[in-house]
Amino acid sequence: MASCEAPSIPPEGAPSLSRTRRLPRRFYGRAATEVAPDLLGRVLVRRGSDGERLKARIVETEAYASDDPASHAFRGSTGRNAVMFGRPGHLYVYFVYGMHFCMNVVVGRAGEGTAVLLRAAEPLEGLGEMRARRGREPVRELCSGPARLCQALGVDRSLDGADLVGGIDVWVEEGVPISPDEIATGSRVGIRVGVEREWRYLIRDDPFMSPGRPARS
Repeated sequence: MASCEAPSIPPEGAPSLSRTRRLPRRFYGRAATEVAPDLLGRVLVRRGSDGERLKARIVETEAYASDDPASHAFRGSTGRNAVMFGRPGHLYVYFVYGMHFCMNVVVGRAGEGTAVLLRAAEPLEGLGEMRARRGREPVRELCSGPARLCQALGVDRSLDGADLVGGIDVWVEEGVPISPDEIATGSRVGIRVGVEREWRYLIRDDPFMSPGRPARS
């Protein structure tokens, strides 16, 4: 489903965003390990408080499967993770450590409980509002981590279940996908089980990645 709004012009110096259509539902209806690397280079869009669009280019993701002991869905559906078991193409937002929000894209088939964590992004538009929310000036510190990304874009539990395909608050545009030779992989960050699965994907040597374990090419 394409956005009916006219594409905006990226700021000077930003990567070419020639493809501003929303990603369709079928994009998300695949395995987490397929969608996670394919989300790199795509553009996450959030409608700001005054109607302004906040945009950030996704540079780092993590995949979580239904048989994955590190996944929230590993022990089945609960009130907290119910969105993970719904249709693909929705946002799953959870609260962690009593202070931070993190957002995931629901993927796979309904009932599976698979998702992709959005770990980091490069700010493109709406930097003023991002800085105000983060209380930070350096561009590299605005979205370089899953909690930072949510704070910069104003994502909280009120967006749990938001439709990325047909909703008006948050969506993902096609952007410019990254070629496989530019993608690095590594262990996921902040987990104690499933560490052998190298399901963290990032744009190799990208300055906007989150702090964490080094990845390999």
